[in-house]
Amino acid sequence: MASQPLPRVFIVGGGFAGLAAARALKNAPVDVTIVDRRNHHVFQPLLYQVATASLSPADISAPIRSVVRGQRNCDVVLAEVTGVDVARRRLLVANGYVGYDYLVLAAGATHAYFGHDAWAPIAPGLKSLEDATELRRRILLAFETAEYEGSDEARRAVLTFGIVGAGPTGVELAGAIKEIAGQTIPEDYRHIDTRTTRVVLFEGGARILPAFPPGLSRKAQRHLEQMGVEVRLNSTVTDITVEGIYLGDEFIPVRNVFWAAGVKASALGASLGVPLDRAGRVIVGPDLSIPGRPEVFVTGDMAAATSADTGAPVPGVAQGGLQMGRYTGEQIVQATGGRSSPSTRKPFVYNDKGSMAVIGKAKAVAHIGRLEIGGFPAWLLWGGIHIAFLIGFRNRLQVLLSWFWNWMLNARDARLITGDARLDIKVVRPDEFIADPGDHRHR
Repeated sequence: MASQPLPRVFIVGGGFAGLAAARALKNAPVDVTIVDRRNHHVFQPLLYQVATASLSPADISAPIRSVVRGQRNCDVVLAEVTGVDVARRRLLVANGYVGYDYLVLAAGATHAYFGHDAWAPIAPGLKSLEDATELRRRILLAFETAEYEGSDEARRAVLTFGIVGAGPTGVELAGAIKEIAGQTIPEDYRHIDTRTTRVVLFEGGARILPAFPPGLSRKAQRHLEQMGVEVRLNSTVTDITVEGIYLGDEFIPVRNVFWAAGVKASALGASLGVPLDRAGRVIVGPDLSIPGRPEVFVTGDMAAATSADTGAPVPGVAQGGLQMGRYTGEQIVQATGGRSSPSTRKPFVYNDKGSMAVIGKAKAVAHIGRLEIGGFPAWLLWGGIHIAFLIGFRNRLQVLLSWFWNWMLNARDARLITGDARLDIKVVRPDEFIADPGDHRHR
Protein backbone atom coordinates (compact mmCIF):
# COMPACT_ATOMS: atom_id res chain seq x y z
CA MET A 1 0.00 0.00 0.00
CA ALA A 2 1.31 3.42 -0.96
CA SER A 3 2.09 5.72 1.95
CA GLN A 4 0.01 8.82 2.47
CA PRO A 5 1.64 12.01 1.15
CA LEU A 6 2.80 14.38 3.84
CA PRO A 7 0.92 17.67 4.36
CA ARG A 8 2.38 20.45 2.22
CA VAL A 9 3.29 23.65 4.05
CA PHE A 10 4.23 26.65 1.94
CA ILE A 11 5.93 29.65 3.58
CA VAL A 12 6.04 32.84 1.51
CA GLY A 13 9.00 34.94 2.58
CA GLY A 14 12.43 34.12 4.00
CA GLY A 15 12.57 36.90 6.57
CA PHE A 16 12.43 36.62 10.34
CA ALA A 17 8.87 35.28 10.49
CA GLY A 18 9.22 32.87 7.57
CA LEU A 19 12.44 31.29 8.80
CA ALA A 20 11.10 31.03 12.36
CA ALA A 21 8.04 29.16 11.07
CA ALA A 22 10.22 26.81 9.02
CA ARG A 23 12.47 26.04 11.97
CA ALA A 24 9.49 25.28 14.20
CA LEU A 25 8.48 22.65 11.64
CA LYS A 26 11.91 20.98 11.54
CA ASN A 27 10.82 17.71 13.12
CA ALA A 28 7.21 17.71 11.97
CA PRO A 29 5.83 15.13 9.51
CA VAL A 30 5.29 17.73 6.78
CA ASP A 31 6.90 18.90 3.55
CA VAL A 32 7.97 22.53 3.95
CA THR A 33 8.68 24.86 1.04
CA ILE A 34 9.97 28.42 1.46
CA VAL A 35 9.14 30.64 -1.51
CA ASP A 36 10.93 33.97 -1.90
CA ARG A 37 11.69 36.25 -4.82
CA ARG A 38 15.23 36.69 -3.46
CA ASN A 39 17.61 33.91 -2.55
CA HIS A 40 18.80 35.47 0.69
CA HIS A 41 17.70 36.36 4.19
CA VAL A 42 18.55 39.88 5.35
CA PHE A 43 19.07 41.04 8.92
CA GLN A 44 17.04 44.21 8.46
CA PRO A 45 17.97 45.97 11.74
CA LEU A 46 21.50 46.48 10.36
CA LEU A 47 20.55 47.62 6.86
CA TYR A 48 21.32 51.21 7.82
CA GLN A 49 24.94 50.15 8.48
CA VAL A 50 25.23 48.92 4.90
CA ALA A 51 23.67 52.19 3.73
CA THR A 52 26.26 54.16 5.70
CA ALA A 53 29.26 52.02 4.69
CA SER A 54 29.99 50.40 8.07
CA LEU A 55 29.17 46.91 6.80
CA SER A 56 29.02 45.13 3.46
CA PRO A 57 25.82 43.44 2.20
CA ALA A 58 27.20 39.94 2.79
CA ASP A 59 27.86 40.76 6.45
CA ILE A 60 24.13 40.93 7.26
CA SER A 61 22.70 38.39 4.84
CA ALA A 62 22.80 34.67 4.16
CA PRO A 63 21.48 32.41 1.39
CA ILE A 64 18.17 30.92 2.49
CA ARG A 65 19.30 27.52 1.26
CA SER A 66 22.32 27.58 3.55
CA VAL A 67 20.15 28.63 6.52
CA VAL A 68 17.90 25.57 6.16
CA ARG A 69 20.58 23.22 4.81
CA GLY A 70 20.27 20.88 7.78
CA GLN A 71 16.47 20.72 7.68
CA ARG A 72 15.67 17.65 5.62
CA ASN A 73 11.95 18.36 5.26
CA CYS A 74 12.49 21.88 3.89
CA ASP A 75 12.94 22.99 0.29
CA VAL A 76 13.51 26.47 -1.15
CA VAL A 77 12.01 27.91 -4.34
CA LEU A 78 13.11 31.17 -5.95
CA ALA A 79 9.88 32.64 -7.32
CA GLU A 80 7.56 35.60 -7.00
CA VAL A 81 4.13 34.84 -5.59
CA THR A 82 1.36 36.83 -7.29
CA GLY A 83 -1.66 35.86 -5.22
CA VAL A 84 -3.57 33.24 -3.26
CA ASP A 85 -6.71 31.33 -4.28
CA VAL A 86 -7.94 30.45 -0.79
CA ALA A 87 -11.06 28.65 -2.07
CA ARG A 88 -8.96 26.14 -4.05
CA ARG A 89 -5.98 26.23 -1.70
CA ARG A 90 -3.65 27.37 -4.43
CA LEU A 91 -0.60 29.59 -4.24
CA LEU A 92 -0.33 31.58 -7.46
CA VAL A 93 3.04 32.29 -9.08
CA ALA A 94 4.02 33.97 -12.34
CA ASN A 95 3.79 30.82 -14.47
CA GLY A 96 1.12 28.80 -12.69
CA TYR A 97 0.13 27.66 -9.23
CA VAL A 98 0.81 25.04 -6.57
CA GLY A 99 -1.54 23.47 -4.06
CA TYR A 100 -1.02 23.71 -0.33
CA ASP A 101 -2.41 22.15 2.85
CA TYR A 102 -1.11 24.93 5.09
CA LEU A 103 0.03 28.39 4.07
CA VAL A 104 2.14 30.90 6.00
CA LEU A 105 2.31 34.38 4.48
CA ALA A 106 5.34 36.30 5.71
CA ALA A 107 6.15 38.51 2.72
CA GLY A 108 6.96 41.61 4.77
CA ALA A 109 6.33 45.26 3.98
CA THR A 110 7.57 48.08 1.80
CA HIS A 111 7.66 51.88 1.96
CA ALA A 112 4.46 53.92 2.31
CA TYR A 113 4.39 57.47 0.96
CA PHE A 114 0.82 58.20 2.07
CA GLY A 115 -0.55 58.93 -1.38
CA HIS A 116 2.62 60.61 -2.68
CA ASP A 117 4.20 57.73 -4.60
CA ALA A 118 5.89 60.25 -6.91
CA TRP A 119 8.29 60.94 -4.03
CA ALA A 120 9.68 57.40 -4.12
CA PRO A 121 12.44 57.95 -6.72
CA ILE A 122 13.52 61.15 -4.94
CA ALA A 123 13.31 59.89 -1.36
CA PRO A 124 14.14 56.16 -1.27
CA GLY A 125 13.49 54.10 1.84
CA LEU A 126 15.40 51.27 3.46
CA LYS A 127 13.89 47.77 3.36
CA SER A 128 16.26 45.64 1.27
CA LEU A 129 19.92 45.24 0.33
CA GLU A 130 19.14 46.99 -2.94
CA ASP A 131 17.75 49.94 -0.98
CA ALA A 132 20.81 50.00 1.26
CA THR A 133 23.32 50.05 -1.59
CA GLU A 134 21.27 52.77 -3.34
CA LEU A 135 21.35 54.95 -0.21
CA ARG A 136 25.08 54.31 0.12
CA ARG A 137 25.57 55.33 -3.51
CA ARG A 138 23.67 58.59 -2.98
CA ILE A 139 25.43 59.43 0.28
CA LEU A 140 28.93 58.89 -1.13
CA LEU A 141 28.13 60.59 -4.45
CA ALA A 142 26.98 63.67 -2.55
CA PHE A 143 30.50 64.19 -1.20
CA GLU A 144 32.08 63.47 -4.59
CA THR A 145 29.75 65.99 -6.24
CA ALA A 146 30.43 68.64 -3.60
CA GLU A 147 34.19 68.23 -4.15
CA TYR A 148 33.83 69.60 -7.70
CA GLU A 149 30.81 71.86 -7.29
CA GLY A 150 31.62 75.50 -8.12
CA SER A 151 28.40 77.04 -6.79
CA ASP A 152 28.37 77.71 -3.04
CA GLU A 153 24.58 77.44 -2.97
CA ALA A 154 24.54 74.14 -4.84
CA ARG A 155 27.35 72.78 -2.69
CA ARG A 156 25.43 73.57 0.49
CA ALA A 157 22.36 71.81 -0.92
CA VAL A 158 24.27 68.68 -1.96
CA LEU A 159 25.89 68.52 1.49
CA THR A 160 22.46 68.64 3.12
CA PHE A 161 20.70 65.38 3.96
CA GLY A 162 17.02 65.30 4.88
CA ILE A 163 15.59 62.26 6.65
CA VAL A 164 11.80 62.06 6.90
CA GLY A 165 10.62 60.09 9.92
CA ALA A 166 12.27 59.89 13.36
CA GLY A 167 11.64 56.28 14.29
CA PRO A 168 14.65 53.99 14.90
CA THR A 169 15.63 53.84 11.21
CA GLY A 170 15.53 57.62 10.78
CA VAL A 171 17.44 58.26 14.00
CA GLU A 172 20.10 55.67 13.16
CA LEU A 173 20.57 57.02 9.63
CA ALA A 174 20.85 60.60 10.85
CA GLY A 175 23.50 59.79 13.42
CA ALA A 176 25.51 57.58 11.05
CA ILE A 177 25.59 60.13 8.22
CA LYS A 178 26.76 62.83 10.63
CA GLU A 179 29.52 60.53 11.89
CA ILE A 180 30.70 59.76 8.36
CA ALA A 181 30.89 63.44 7.49
CA GLY A 182 32.40 64.58 10.76
CA GLN A 183 34.75 61.76 11.73
CA THR A 184 35.42 59.32 8.89
CA ILE A 185 36.10 61.27 5.70
CA PRO A 186 37.23 64.88 6.47
CA GLU A 187 40.82 64.06 5.48
CA ASP A 188 39.77 62.35 2.24
CA TYR A 189 38.69 65.49 0.38
CA ARG A 190 40.85 68.44 -0.69
CA HIS A 191 38.30 71.09 -1.65
CA ILE A 192 35.47 70.73 0.86
CA ASP A 193 35.10 70.45 4.61
CA THR A 194 32.77 67.49 5.06
CA ARG A 195 32.28 68.51 8.70
CA THR A 196 29.97 71.26 7.44
CA THR A 197 27.50 68.62 6.23
CA ARG A 198 23.99 69.39 7.39
CA VAL A 199 21.70 66.54 8.50
CA VAL A 200 18.05 67.42 9.17
CA LEU A 201 15.68 64.93 10.78
CA PHE A 202 11.97 65.68 10.17
CA GLU A 203 9.30 64.27 12.48
CA GLY A 204 5.60 65.02 12.18
CA GLY A 205 4.96 64.26 15.85
CA ALA A 206 5.98 65.95 19.08
CA ARG A 207 9.06 63.77 19.75
CA ILE A 208 11.48 61.41 18.08
CA LEU A 209 11.30 57.66 18.76
CA PRO A 210 7.60 57.93 19.65
CA ALA A 211 7.37 54.24 20.58
CA PHE A 212 9.94 54.76 23.35
CA PRO A 213 9.31 56.33 26.77
CA PRO A 214 9.45 60.17 26.66
CA GLY A 215 12.62 60.28 28.75
CA LEU A 216 14.53 58.13 26.25
CA SER A 217 13.18 60.20 23.36
CA ARG A 218 14.57 63.34 24.98
CA LYS A 219 17.90 61.63 25.66
CA ALA A 220 18.16 60.46 22.04
CA GLN A 221 17.36 63.94 20.78
CA ARG A 222 20.07 65.44 23.00
CA HIS A 223 22.60 62.95 21.63
CA LEU A 224 21.66 63.78 18.05
CA GLU A 225 21.83 67.52 18.62
CA GLN A 226 25.21 67.19 20.33
CA MET A 227 26.42 65.45 17.18
CA GLY A 228 25.13 68.34 15.07
CA VAL A 229 21.93 66.80 13.72
CA GLU A 230 19.05 69.29 13.34
CA VAL A 231 15.82 67.82 14.73
CA ARG A 232 12.62 69.35 13.37
CA LEU A 233 9.60 68.23 15.41
CA ASN A 234 5.94 68.82 14.49
CA SER A 235 7.17 69.22 10.93
CA THR A 236 4.97 67.65 8.28
CA VAL A 237 6.56 67.32 4.85
CA THR A 238 4.10 68.55 2.22
CA ASP A 239 6.20 68.09 -0.93
CA ILE A 240 9.55 66.69 -2.02
CA THR A 241 11.33 67.68 -5.23
CA VAL A 242 14.80 67.06 -6.62
CA GLU A 243 15.75 70.49 -5.26
CA GLY A 244 14.44 70.15 -1.71
CA ILE A 245 11.69 69.69 0.86
CA TYR A 246 8.59 71.77 1.49
CA LEU A 247 7.07 72.16 4.94
CA GLY A 248 4.00 74.09 3.93
CA ASP A 249 5.34 77.43 2.65
CA GLU A 250 8.84 76.80 4.00
CA PHE A 251 11.38 75.43 1.51
CA ILE A 252 14.63 73.77 2.53
CA PRO A 253 17.20 73.09 -0.20
CA VAL A 254 18.06 69.39 0.20
CA ARG A 255 19.51 67.31 -2.60
CA ASN A 256 19.53 64.05 -0.64
CA VAL A 257 16.27 62.89 0.97
CA PHE A 258 15.73 59.52 2.61
CA TRP A 259 12.35 58.15 3.69
CA ALA A 260 11.78 56.53 7.08
CA ALA A 261 8.23 57.69 7.77
CA GLY A 262 6.03 54.69 7.19
CA VAL A 263 5.51 51.26 5.70
CA LYS A 264 2.72 49.32 4.02
CA ALA A 265 2.29 45.57 3.96
CA SER A 266 2.94 43.41 0.93
CA ALA A 267 0.17 43.64 -1.65
CA LEU A 268 -0.16 39.86 -1.41
CA GLY A 269 -2.56 40.27 1.51
CA ALA A 270 -5.14 41.95 -0.72
CA SER A 271 -5.55 38.71 -2.72
CA LEU A 272 -6.96 36.90 0.33
CA GLY A 273 -10.30 38.71 0.18
CA VAL A 274 -10.31 39.45 3.92
CA PRO A 275 -10.31 42.77 5.84
CA LEU A 276 -7.13 44.86 5.84
CA ASP A 277 -6.11 47.77 8.02
CA ARG A 278 -5.00 51.19 6.73
CA ALA A 279 -1.44 49.96 6.23
CA GLY A 280 -2.61 47.03 4.10
CA ARG A 281 -1.98 44.48 6.83
CA VAL A 282 -4.26 41.47 7.13
CA ILE A 283 -6.46 41.58 10.23
CA VAL A 284 -5.85 38.13 11.66
CA GLY A 285 -7.59 36.17 14.41
CA PRO A 286 -6.16 35.27 17.82
CA ASP A 287 -4.36 32.29 16.24
CA LEU A 288 -2.93 34.45 13.39
CA SER A 289 -5.15 32.74 10.81
CA ILE A 290 -7.53 34.56 8.48
CA PRO A 291 -11.34 34.43 8.93
CA GLY A 292 -12.84 31.15 7.81
CA ARG A 293 -9.50 29.68 6.71
CA PRO A 294 -7.70 28.10 9.66
CA GLU A 295 -5.07 26.65 7.32
CA VAL A 296 -3.89 30.12 6.19
CA PHE A 297 -1.68 32.09 8.59
CA VAL A 298 -0.35 35.62 8.19
CA THR A 299 2.69 36.71 10.20
CA GLY A 300 5.30 39.42 10.54
CA ASP A 301 4.83 42.82 8.93
CA MET A 302 1.87 41.53 6.89
CA ALA A 303 -0.23 40.85 9.99
CA ALA A 304 -2.36 43.24 12.02
CA ALA A 305 -2.24 41.12 15.17
CA THR A 306 -2.87 41.72 18.86
CA SER A 307 -1.44 39.98 21.88
CA ALA A 308 -4.05 37.86 23.67
CA ASP A 309 -2.93 38.90 27.15
CA THR A 310 -2.95 42.68 26.71
CA GLY A 311 -4.95 43.34 23.54
CA ALA A 312 -2.11 45.59 22.39
CA PRO A 313 -1.02 45.54 18.75
CA VAL A 314 2.05 43.46 17.95
CA PRO A 315 4.74 45.91 16.74
CA GLY A 316 6.33 45.53 13.34
CA VAL A 317 9.79 44.66 14.66
CA ALA A 318 12.08 41.66 14.30
CA GLN A 319 11.09 40.08 17.61
CA GLY A 320 7.43 40.30 16.64
CA GLY A 321 8.12 38.48 13.39
CA LEU A 322 10.21 35.82 15.11
CA GLN A 323 7.57 35.12 17.74
CA MET A 324 4.68 35.05 15.27
CA GLY A 325 6.57 32.77 12.91
CA ARG A 326 7.51 30.36 15.68
CA TYR A 327 3.94 30.32 16.99
CA THR A 328 2.53 29.62 13.53
CA GLY A 329 4.90 26.70 13.00
CA GLU A 330 3.93 25.27 16.38
CA GLN A 331 0.22 25.47 15.51
CA ILE A 332 0.83 23.49 12.33
CA VAL A 333 2.84 20.92 14.30
CA GLN A 334 -0.06 20.54 16.72
CA ALA A 335 -2.61 20.26 13.92
CA THR A 336 -0.71 17.70 11.85
CA GLY A 337 -0.06 15.63 14.96
CA GLY A 338 -3.75 15.54 15.79
CA ARG A 339 -3.18 17.35 19.06
CA SER A 340 -5.29 20.41 18.31
CA SER A 341 -8.08 21.76 16.13
CA PRO A 342 -8.79 25.35 15.07
CA SER A 343 -11.25 25.74 17.95
CA THR A 344 -8.73 24.62 20.58
CA ARG A 345 -5.70 26.61 19.47
CA LYS A 346 -4.12 28.76 22.15
CA PRO A 347 -4.15 32.43 21.12
CA PHE A 348 -0.90 34.19 20.29
CA VAL A 349 0.75 36.08 23.16
CA TYR A 350 3.50 38.55 22.34
CA ASN A 351 6.45 38.74 24.71
CA ASP A 352 7.83 42.28 24.50
CA LYS A 353 11.58 41.96 25.03
CA GLY A 354 12.21 45.68 24.71
CA SER A 355 13.19 48.28 22.14
CA MET A 356 16.58 49.72 21.23
CA ALA A 357 17.97 52.36 18.90
CA VAL A 358 21.56 53.40 18.30
CA ILE A 359 22.36 57.08 17.75
CA GLY A 360 26.10 56.97 17.20
CA LYS A 361 29.40 55.77 18.59
CA ALA A 362 28.79 54.77 22.23
CA LYS A 363 25.36 56.39 22.09
CA ALA A 364 22.11 54.43 22.19
CA VAL A 365 18.83 54.09 24.07
CA ALA A 366 17.17 50.91 25.27
CA HIS A 367 13.81 50.21 26.90
CA ILE A 368 13.56 46.75 28.46
CA GLY A 369 10.67 46.13 30.81
CA ARG A 370 10.84 48.91 33.37
CA LEU A 371 14.46 49.69 32.59
CA GLU A 372 15.37 52.79 30.60
CA ILE A 373 19.03 52.75 29.61
CA GLY A 374 20.99 55.32 27.64
CA GLY A 375 24.53 56.08 26.50
CA PHE A 376 27.39 53.58 26.45
CA PRO A 377 25.66 50.75 28.41
CA ALA A 378 22.72 50.84 25.98
CA TRP A 379 25.14 50.84 23.04
CA LEU A 380 26.92 47.74 24.37
CA LEU A 381 23.60 46.00 24.97
CA TRP A 382 22.39 46.91 21.48
CA GLY A 383 25.56 45.54 19.90
CA GLY A 384 25.52 42.29 21.88
CA ILE A 385 21.91 41.51 21.06
CA HIS A 386 22.32 42.25 17.36
CA ILE A 387 25.43 40.06 17.14
CA ALA A 388 23.56 37.23 18.87
CA PHE A 389 20.63 37.32 16.47
CA LEU A 390 22.69 37.44 13.27
CA ILE A 391 22.49 34.21 11.27
CA GLY A 392 25.75 32.31 10.92
CA PHE A 393 29.05 32.30 12.82
CA ARG A 394 30.90 33.97 9.92
CA ASN A 395 28.47 36.90 9.90
CA ARG A 396 28.74 37.33 13.67
CA LEU A 397 32.53 37.29 13.57
CA GLN A 398 32.75 39.58 10.53
CA VAL A 399 30.38 42.17 12.00
CA LEU A 400 32.16 42.08 15.37
CA LEU A 401 35.55 42.64 13.72
CA SER A 402 34.16 45.42 11.51
CA TRP A 403 32.66 47.20 14.50
CA PHE A 404 35.94 46.91 16.42
CA TRP A 405 37.88 48.28 13.44
CA ASN A 406 35.41 51.14 12.99
CA TRP A 407 35.55 51.92 16.70
CA MET A 408 39.35 52.11 16.78
CA LEU A 409 39.91 54.08 13.58
CA ASN A 410 36.56 55.74 12.80
CA ALA A 411 36.82 53.76 9.57
CA ARG A 412 33.99 52.80 7.25
CA ASP A 413 35.77 50.61 4.74
CA ALA A 414 32.68 49.65 2.73
CA ARG A 415 32.61 53.07 1.01
CA LEU A 416 31.98 51.60 -2.43
CA ILE A 417 29.89 53.44 -5.02
CA THR A 418 28.11 50.80 -7.08
CA GLY A 419 25.80 51.46 -9.99
CA ASP A 420 25.59 54.84 -11.70
CA ALA A 421 28.45 57.03 -10.44
CA ARG A 422 27.83 60.21 -12.46
CA LEU A 423 28.20 63.45 -10.57
CA ASP A 424 25.32 65.92 -10.19
CA ILE A 425 27.21 69.20 -10.67
CA LYS A 426 25.43 72.51 -11.25
CA VAL A 427 28.51 74.69 -11.83
CA VAL A 428 31.97 73.20 -12.36
CA ARG A 429 34.75 74.68 -10.26
CA PRO A 430 37.19 76.73 -12.35
CA ASP A 431 40.21 74.97 -13.85
CA GLU A 432 38.81 71.47 -13.36
CA PHE A 433 39.00 68.70 -15.93
CA ILE A 434 35.23 68.18 -15.80
CA ALA A 435 34.38 70.44 -18.71
CA ASP A 436 30.66 70.04 -19.31
CA PRO A 437 28.47 69.83 -16.19
CA GLY A 438 25.47 69.05 -18.35
CA ASP A 439 26.96 65.65 -19.17
CA HIS A 440 27.41 64.76 -15.52
CA ARG A 441 24.06 65.52 -14.02
CA HIS A 442 22.12 62.64 -12.61
CA ARG A 443 19.14 62.33 -10.40
